[in-house]
Amino acid sequence: MRYLNVNRYLLHKGRLQFQSTEEYESEMKSILDHKIFGISFSPYLEGQDPSEKSVITEQQIADRLEVIRPYTNWVRTFSCTLGNQEVPRIAKEKSLKTLVGAWIDTDLENNELEINNAIQIAQNGHADILAIGNEVLLREDLELDQLISYIRRVKEAVPHVKVGYVDAYYMFINYPEIVDECDVLLANCYPFWEHCSLEISVDYMKKMYQLVKDNSKGKEVLISETGWPSAGSQYGGAVPSYENAMSYFIQTQNWALQENIPLFYFSSFDEVWKINHEGEYGAYWGIWDKDGAYKFNK
Repeated sequence: MRYLNVNRYLLHKGRLQFQSTEEYESEMKSILDHKIFGISFSPYLEGQDPSEKSVITEQQIADRLEVIRPYTNWVRTFSCTLGNQEVPRIAKEKSLKTLVGAWIDTDLENNELEINNAIQIAQNGHADILAIGNEVLLREDLELDQLISYIRRVKEAVPHVKVGYVDAYYMFINYPEIVDECDVLLANCYPFWEHCSLEISVDYMKKMYQLVKDNSKGKEVLISETGWPSAGSQYGGAVPSYENAMSYFIQTQNWALQENIPLFYFSSFDEVWKINHEGEYGAYWGIWDKDGAYKFNK
């Protein structure tokens, strides 16, 4: 286990103050070289869009996993259809652990495919944790009882695998019934989307995590997503930039290491398709760019 060398930087008002951009780059690469806990993985290439039912190939999955494999212990996936169901197997072949997500929304027919594939993946030994749904309650796609029924189905089918649900951190406070159903709580913690300045962002993220922990009824809590975009216009007090993205990554990773908190960083690659869904911010959350090149080495 490694930690940030505190003699190499100043911490001023909650923000890393390296003497140069090169020092940010060096520290970030050092953290990656020692491997982070986990990373959100999406293998979509430019011109592909899951909302348009683009099918991903095993070759692009393998190629993209090979890029990130040396730098992470876990990968998190978001879907079990349209080729995504092959990711866990290929990840396991590359000695990666897997948090396997089933995408649940208003399309009940597709939900059945997602659930059945997730169960099959787990039965085949390719899932270390299953996440049944991602921000379903936040989007108001389903009623609570419908979501719970999916979670229960999966737990009954694969009792040997931990089953959880992913949502914004405060949804676990709003819906204690979900806490009761889950083996593990998977909390998305984004200071950026709550307009936080970088200076207070990491402390704010810690409070997000602690809120879930305090309401977890003793269950394990993982941070399923957190990150900071490297480009885009200002969002309230949150400023996307090359150095801010590195600063947030460095501070977040060192806190997670020091406190032994499982954390999946968002995200592996820049994704062009997200511009149509999240605006300009959506395309620049990756540690690697849309073509698979490492971004933080100008």
